[in-house]
Amino acid sequence: MDRETRVFAESHFRGLEGRLPSRVCPKLDRVDFIEKPDSFSYADFFKGYLLPNLPCVFSSAFTEEWGSRRLWVTPSGKPNFDYLLQNYEGVFTLPIYFSSDWLNEYWDALDVDDYRFVYMGPTGTWSPFHADIFRSFSWSVNICGRKKWFFFPPGQEDALRDRHGGLPYDVTSPSLLDSRLHPTRDGCGPPLEVTQEAGEMVFVPSGWHHQVHNLEDTISINHNWVNGCNLANMWHFLQQELRAVQQEVIEWRDTMPDWHHHCQVIMKSCSGINFEEFYHFLKIIAERRLLLLAKGMSPGQAEDGEDTGLGPQQAAFDIGRIAEVLESVVVHPDFQRVDTSTFSPRPEVLLRQLKEAVAATTSL
Repeated sequence: MDRETRVFAESHFRGLEGRLPSRVCPKLDRVDFIEKPDSFSYADFFKGYLLPNLPCVFSSAFTEEWGSRRLWVTPSGKPNFDYLLQNYEGVFTLPIYFSSDWLNEYWDALDVDDYRFVYMGPTGTWSPFHADIFRSFSWSVNICGRKKWFFFPPGQEDALRDRHGGLPYDVTSPSLLDSRLHPTRDGCGPPLEVTQEAGEMVFVPSGWHHQVHNLEDTISINHNWVNGCNLANMWHFLQQELRAVQQEVIEWRDTMPDWHHHCQVIMKSCSGINFEEFYHFLKIIAERRLLLLAKGMSPGQAEDGEDTGLGPQQAAFDIGRIAEVLESVVVHPDFQRVDTSTFSPRPEVLLRQLKEAVAATTSL
């Protein structure tokens, strides 16, 4: 990230005035197709799609050097299961557009899990209508096969709810035309439709509900990811999840000892994360950014010197976004009920460090 892009991004978030980035998107009648890698920079993607939270499709030219596109596919374009049964290598090179990936950086630091996966689906199968976990971004590359995507911008999914408040399992079902079952269906416009060919890469913005159909036997590589551009969406999602848990067990509030603690336990079992772990997620990313900024390194630089090229401006931007969200976290009544006595550093101390770093980076 260069300084101009960082200044542009910081101005963008100041202009939101507390609104969620995922809820601020223009009406679209198509999804942009990015043709050539050599004429499309990280700054182009960041300003044109990541910040405004808009989908796009990258051509197969962006992935033509991936080993998986050569080794996992037969000459006829079908999945090479004989090869995959014996080998699992030559996968991919992470595109720079998606290299600011806090979610997988966090799990890699803990060495316990990640949000990267390979999906295989035969012709005619499909994934139900959903938004990605934690309101994360995601990207998906077809190694072979073709898919049909149906996209709905954030907020439109509410018009698809049935009379009981539930979201549809299948947005192509004729039952959605029944106004008795779906009384607000007319308030939702048609989906954005994308046919993804082999080698093409789809960027799925934060909070966009979507449904995907396999038109052929398909193998895809997929990542869910979070960074400073959708961190506020993740925090909003976690607050919604906790409220939902609290509502489910509200009748035991006055009789259950440590009711608030139990709500956090239930939330983690259902969502995979609670307020305590969210703080640790912020802390690990924040401390790494503070260290990288102090050393003049870039966020993607590893011990062996490999570098994504995002630079110290990216680290400065990340610190600013974490500071803004952490400031909301520390004053949240339910976070204040979390026992932070063993946290190191304490949330208030980390927030102060981040604010001092933000002030120091104004001249960077």
